[in-house]
Amino acid sequence: MRPKLRTLDIRPIVYENHPYILLRDPQRLSEQQLFVPQPLAAVLAFFDGAHHIDEMPEAYRRAYQLDLPAGFVHDLAAALDEALMLDTARFHARRTQALEEFRSAPFRVPALAGAGYPADDKALWSLLQEYLEESDTAADADIDWSQPIGVLSPHIDYARGGKVYAHVWKRAAQAVREAELVILLGTDHYGDDLFTLTRQSYATPYGVLPTDTTLVDRLAAAIGEEAAFAGELRHRGEHSLELVAVWLHHLREGRPAPVVPILTGSFHPFMLNGDTPASDPTIGSVLDVLRQVMAGRRTLIVASGDLAHVGPAFGGAPLNGADRRTLRSADDELIAAMRAGDAAGFFAAIRRVENRNNVCGVAPIYLMLRLLGQSHGEPAGYAVCPADERNMSVVTVAGMVFKAPN
Repeated sequence: MRPKLRTLDIRPIVYENHPYILLRDPQRLSEQQLFVPQPLAAVLAFFDGAHHIDEMPEAYRRAYQLDLPAGFVHDLAAALDEALMLDTARFHARRTQALEEFRSAPFRVPALAGAGYPADDKALWSLLQEYLEESDTAADADIDWSQPIGVLSPHIDYARGGKVYAHVWKRAAQAVREAELVILLGTDHYGDDLFTLTRQSYATPYGVLPTDTTLVDRLAAAIGEEAAFAGELRHRGEHSLELVAVWLHHLREGRPAPVVPILTGSFHPFMLNGDTPASDPTIGSVLDVLRQVMAGRRTLIVASGDLAHVGPAFGGAPLNGADRRTLRSADDELIAAMRAGDAAGFFAAIRRVENRNNVCGVAPIYLMLRLLGQSHGEPAGYAVCPADERNMSVVTVAGMVFKAPN
């Protein structure tokens, strides 16, 4: 048996004063979570499909000069298999079943309703209206639809990012109401595919936002059908599109609009292989299709992406005052590139430091800037959000509205 770990949500936690590694399935094929003692978690690296399970204790001993408790590897493998966290026939059967259920459902069920925000439409309306009324920004009027309008929105939880959400969505309210097509570009937190599509429609407590399946079909033809939908189940639980779809629907007062929900994967390979997103043929083909369908339609492009994720919660050192000033300077460089509509400059700033600040909105922001062409970004909020109880880790978020240059 050569067990292979699937792509999982893996993060360090402290439980009852002991350090663990928490394992969760981002595709939610199983609701089970596993706690692996942190000193022993390194054995997970050997669940790569290349090591036989009986070889792992010796491989671990050679790598770390430590012995594993008797039976630990077999017990861990059994627990991982039970939780569908291994790449096995059992996992593939459950995945096929889940995919059939997802595609045959009337809509994509909101994953966070009742947890991340109210499931009741009236309670949700009250919450978001409160954020909007507390914002001192004003909605842009007399929208110039000579080219698409862009919006950079956070996808952090509303409790921490509510003020920035309200700032940017209130600024873009008129464009949101007038849009005839909405392209949602969201960070795919658990997938490496450049693009992941779905023909399923996203629902919110206000109703259903219909997916433009004709456009999805054209995009799938450009990407390749198999590649375009290989990770489709990630749409089921990914929050990056859901949290902006709720704001979109709210500002449209529950009125639907044709939507194209696109999850965008990591650009990390471009930071290592000497290539750039500008020369990637798949990216070029997708952007060409989108430009063709945007022509003559009032199109709103929403990039759902947060900025930096730094500190112990993300595997880094605790932040001090100097670190925070350096972080703000790095964010300012990215914001300046966005304001100038400079996709190449934005990615160059990320690539130069190999994304050491873990900016998780790289792909959606870059792709939006490419689609907009020449544009001018107007800042609409910025916040430094705590990411652990001691405020030693932070997530930074920003909002921006993009228009044709003056």
